[in-house]
Amino acid sequence: MEIDEFTRANAPAEGGDGFQLENKRLLDVPVDGTVMVRAGSMIGYTGEMTFTGKSSAEGGLTGFVKEAVSSEGTPIMEAEGRGHLYVADRGKKVQVLELGDGEAISVNGSDVLAFESTVDYEITTIGGISEAAAGGLTNVHLGGPGQVAITTHGDPLVLSPPVVTDPDATVAWSTDLSPSVGTNKAIEIGQTSGESIQMEFTGSEGFVVIQPYEEAQQV
Repeated sequence: MEIDEFTRANAPAEGGDGFQLENKRLLDVPVDGTVMVRAGSMIGYTGEMTFTGKSSAEGGLTGFVKEAVSSEGTPIMEAEGRGHLYVADRGKKVQVLELGDGEAISVNGSDVLAFESTVDYEITTIGGISEAAAGGLTNVHLGGPGQVAITTHGDPLVLSPPVVTDPDATVAWSTDLSPSVGTNKAIEIGQTSGESIQMEFTGSEGFVVIQPYEEAQQV
């Protein structure tokens, strides 16, 4: 491939409003003001941009859960300025969701990539996992209106409850669901299966997003 052809084929897409996928693993975030992104996810930007870590309630937003469960919490930074911000996370696929006013989704802290400043967020921990497994599970409640970008290892699968999932493969779920966490009683003491901790979603409405990968909590 010639240089001119390579540069044309891989140049950023022009036009469009809001979050835009440059490819399956790279997100273009037009910034004119502020936007929230995963700390360390910036791979490039144009224009003028500054970055500030978020660690406390500010502007109506609820900040980190500190070291009670996870060693790092969910690191989020605010990007402010004007230009195009390019973000990615370890080659994971990016999924862009549009939340309407009053719509919300709960996302595993490891899988939040970016969200608009109009989106309210609250970071919590999932009850039961801190007692059942070292490291815990940090969860981010995102409420619209606004765009949200989440990441998955491979293509996601969306299931309807009732369903039981592995916490390390669980990406997100609708906020009308409240998962319970426990151990698989069918596993005999002394056996090691890697499936002892499970999340159970009950009810007849809502959805659960899982990925074909068991991701240790790297938040």
